[in-house]
Amino acid sequence: MTNKPTEQDILRKAADAQLACASDMKQMSEGALREQEEFFRSIVENADDFLAVLDLKGRRLYNSPSYAKLFGSTEALKNTDSFAEVYPDDLERVKQAFSDTVQSGHSHRLTYRFVLADGRIHYMESCGDLIRDSQGQALRVVVVSRDISERLREEDDIRNLAFYDTLTQLPNRRLLNNRMNQAMAASKRSRRYGALMFLDLDNFKPLNDTHGHSVGDILLVEVARRISSCVREMDTVARFGGDEFVVLLNELDAEKAQSAVQASNVAEKIRAILSEPYELKFLNEGKAETTVEYHSSASIGTVLFVNHEASAEDILKWADMSMYRAKEAGRNLIRFYEPNT
Repeated sequence: MTNKPTEQDILRKAADAQLACASDMKQMSEGALREQEEFFRSIVENADDFLAVLDLKGRRLYNSPSYAKLFGSTEALKNTDSFAEVYPDDLERVKQAFSDTVQSGHSHRLTYRFVLADGRIHYMESCGDLIRDSQGQALRVVVVSRDISERLREEDDIRNLAFYDTLTQLPNRRLLNNRMNQAMAASKRSRRYGALMFLDLDNFKPLNDTHGHSVGDILLVEVARRISSCVREMDTVARFGGDEFVVLLNELDAEKAQSAVQASNVAEKIRAILSEPYELKFLNEGKAETTVEYHSSASIGTVLFVNHEASAEDILKWADMSMYRAKEAGRNLIRFYEPNT
């Protein structure tokens, strides 16, 4: 089994072939020259990567057959501008790298966006190399590119699995801890208070028991949407697990009393919107769509914090304790943490 040629293999063979044609043609026999050309063509035409030979202004002189995957055909590419499909925001950076390769011979590896005629955007990783003639003068630029769109999508999927809840797409516990540390560091700098709210749905289990977990999931997604509508973009709404959610408010006020008012207003807004009826639509055992009106609410425990007076773990524990006090007091209530109780 033969190894797949690397970018360096392709660039080196391209350079060898160009130099052979430019300076050694007279010394080579016709058979030897044909053998070298066939070897080069075999590498290029069977490579999954995209190989282009450009003139010193970036116009296409040759494109490997693999370019048909992007353009449908390579026939119309000859003598066209290789920068034409580069995403506008990336264009200057790509042109600068190409110019530097032409002027200095330095190879650059770039990642940039590539826009096709139908509007689809591909992420490309390209590496260029300068080909010189027998006198050492710049002659051509060979560029080997690779479509890394799928790889980046997979990396995004992995990142999302690591930091976001798969059902609600809210930050999970791991990302919440990171955001909490950031909020505490910001509080130390600004001396403004932050607030952490721990929410637990009051009437969730009966829904699962009656209609199944898939309908419970529909409710959780709607709860996540409603909570998110009550906070600023700079704040964080996280799913802590099950029917538990956490809200982190950043940069409130430098005065504790005013911060308590601000946090209370947000908490009340969340409590009220979560108490509104839910219309849950789902398919009932493959039959026609069914709509269930469901009533739920949330108990909310809230803690103010500033600087690093307490650890993130303690703040979360206190918010959880306050939430249970809200449940014990009758549910659908808000309770602030009081250290002496």
